[in-house]
Formats: sequence, C-alpha cells, structure tokens
Amino acid sequence: MATFPITRRGAEMLKTELHKLKTVERPAVIQAIAEARAQGDLSENADYDAAKERQGFIEGRIAEIEGKLSAAQVIDPTAVDAGGRVVFGATVDLEDEDSGTTVTYQIVGEDEADLKQGLINISSPIARALIGKEEGDTAEVQAPGGVRRYEIVAVRYA
Repeated sequence: MATFPITRRGAEMLKTELHKLKTVERPAVIQAIAEARAQGDLSENADYDAAKERQGFIEGRIAEIEGKLSAAQVIDPTAVDAGGRVVFGATVDLEDEDSGTTVTYQIVGEDEADLKQGLINISSPIARALIGKEEGDTAEVQAPGGVRRYEIVAVRYA
C-alpha cells in the first residue's frame, strides 16, 4: 500500500474523529437501531432504515480513517530541514506579481486542506508549482483565469 504524507496536526484530527465515531456515534446508532426494532414491523419502519443507513456511513468512515492512518507518513514540519526549499509541511509567503497582494499557505495532506485557513493540498496546482523552489524564486500556476505568477517571499517550517 502506498503511503501519503500528513502533518502531525492532520493525523491528530483523524485520530480524534475516529475516537468520536467509535465511542459516541457507533453506540448511539446501535441504540437507535435497537429502539427502532422494538417498534415492531421493520419493513415499513423509517427510523430503522435511517439508523441502518447511518450505521453504514459510520462503519465506512471508520474503515476509511483506519486505512488512511495505517498508510500515513506523519511529517512534523518543525523537524524538517530542507535548506530553504519548499517541501511538504512548509509555510510559504507569496506575492502575486500582478496585483502585489501577499498570501500565506502551508502545504498539507489531502484530509487537512482548508483554503480559508491557508492550508493547501500537496496535490493542488499551486502546491505542485511551489515544491522544490526557494525564497526569491517565481512559481507559475495555471489558474482558471490564466497563468498567475507568484514570487516566494519566505519559506518557514512551523
């Protein structure tokens, strides 16, 4: 099985979700199924159908998270020494060469990406354009509106 990178924070988020699913969600849905069975005829019992569907979702998500955690390569960005190069986990300050606006992104794994928080997926076009570059380099990103050029202002491993 291939491994995929994830930050320590991302791994902790998945572990927290897994714990909640196993200790809170799973017992609650089992209780809901038991209560629906107690109502009698299951063939026309919407509560039973809904609880079974929810149970299927929970069990599927548990299996998915366990699979991801078993294949994850946890990387601590603070322990990375890439000599100023942009690598997985790096936080990068960029300046748009056209508008002059600055943005800050951290390159993270798929499950932890959140653009509103400045966390971009390692496989996103902008992350792929940044990987391997250093401060002062220019990265060209193919955006829906055309090619955008960003200057790398700073690279941090925090």
